[in-house]
Amino acid sequence: MAEALLKHAMDHDTQEQWALFLDFDGTLVDIAERPEAVVVDPALPEILTSLAARLGGALAIISGRPISFLDKRLGERRFDMAGLHGLEHRIDGELFSCSPDDHPRLREMVERLEAIVRTKPGILIEDKGCSVAIHWRLAPIERDYVHSTVHSALEALGSDYRVQFGKAVAEILPSAAGKGKVIESFLQQYPYRGRRPIFIGDDLTDENGFKMVNALGGCSVRIGAGDTVARERLGSPSDLRQALAHWAAQGACPFQEIH
Repeated sequence: MAEALLKHAMDHDTQEQWALFLDFDGTLVDIAERPEAVVVDPALPEILTSLAARLGGALAIISGRPISFLDKRLGERRFDMAGLHGLEHRIDGELFSCSPDDHPRLREMVERLEAIVRTKPGILIEDKGCSVAIHWRLAPIERDYVHSTVHSALEALGSDYRVQFGKAVAEILPSAAGKGKVIESFLQQYPYRGRRPIFIGDDLTDENGFKMVNALGGCSVRIGAGDTVARERLGSPSDLRQALAHWAAQGACPFQEIH
């Protein structure tokens, strides 16, 4: 009995070291051709729920998606989250949201962009309210056209906005938004404060998160191929889900050897 109690205490202490931050698209789920077509593994919500319990609640999803979109796909549990690259976030059930009404110039630009790309089959506009993403995954030959269109839009919007490139997508968002910034903000609040951060992502949109975590002495993990500042790599979202499931079940962090 004494040995079992000691092991439990040691496991608890080990878990208390970590604060886990997870991207969504391309990380927890495979990327789909259309943004709304992502498929969530039915086992994922329970894996995340169990792992959050092991971590004393220090688990958050950090995504470019709106929180409302993520909630609809992750079951009844309301995980801690940052949506829209940090423009909105939720910790312990308290939601801090971004209002599209605060961005009237962006709202006008969304209408203009929708009119501009209407004649370009395969280019998709994803209106997120406080940001707008232009996807060319279905029309790869239109990459340069999208880049040109986005840069023209930024010139009109001014320095309050920036572009964030990802896998066949360009997103216009407020300059204040960024995954690194919101991870740093989470780490100043309970239950994340004082823990070592792990951030797992797959895309250019995750690189400033990797940089932040590296600077804080944490663990950065890239899913898939591509140049990155992340210090470790996993092959696919499926590989990650297996690693998270093992951590949730066994209590052994798969990233403990990262220095």
